[in-house]
Amino acid sequence: MTRPAPPADLAPIDRLLAIMARLRDAQDGCPWDLEQTFETIAPYTVEEAYEVADAIERGDLADLKEELGDLLLQVVFHARMAEEQGAFAFDDVAQAINDKMIRRHPHVFADETYASLDDQKQGWEQLKAAERAGKGKAASLLDDVPVGLPGLTRAVKLSKRAATVGFVWPTVQDVVAKLHEEVGEMLVEIEAGDLEKAKGEIGDVLFVVANLARTLDVDPEDAVRATNAKFVRRFNYVERRLAERGKTPDQSNLAEMDGLWDEAKAAERA
Repeated sequence: MTRPAPPADLAPIDRLLAIMARLRDAQDGCPWDLEQTFETIAPYTVEEAYEVADAIERGDLADLKEELGDLLLQVVFHARMAEEQGAFAFDDVAQAINDKMIRRHPHVFADETYASLDDQKQGWEQLKAAERAGKGKAASLLDDVPVGLPGLTRAVKLSKRAATVGFVWPTVQDVVAKLHEEVGEMLVEIEAGDLEKAKGEIGDVLFVVANLARTLDVDPEDAVRATNAKFVRRFNYVERRLAERGKTPDQSNLAEMDGLWDEAKAAERA
């Protein structure tokens, strides 16, 4: 039996919660929504977060509005499944983040003062450390850095956490020297033909690169996304120029395509 959608005069968030409850209704909900679990929805949650970042990168505010809605739906979906299990509901999620934001901003909501932005950042980390200790879950300083983060992001967070106790290369030059060392070790394994060990050394190189980015206050994920976009832009130029010659890339050769690549670089710099 078809039932009407939740009324439009509800507050938008209440209507969204009602829509999700209906989709998960055991009697006449959506079969696809009903079969989902935290595990099956988690990849969509990550994907939607990236689509938010993409809209921001493109400066498309109309798309950003839509993507933020998609991301909010993911929060509502997880909260609904938790509510069905008697664990927590959406209001509990909202209350938890309300409490956290007030707790972590004592300079706004209490009498704490910070002399500088750096002092504020240090205070933030101290508050987070106190929260971790209060949960009693993290035996190691690194235990609660999420495994599911993108590799470079997690590398930054791991090294940042270790840096709070002094386990950090002192200068940018030290990080660069370590990078050269790791590249050298990688080349040894490549030349030896040991691809399994080379894989480990490539990981070491990437970890140090993430550390270098953190030291320079650069988000490595942002940096590699920008490089990906640059690669696409320049390769598209190569394709267009080849098309003008009546060719496709597979009808060309490396020397010709490399020359066009250099043209694309020069055009961007002009």
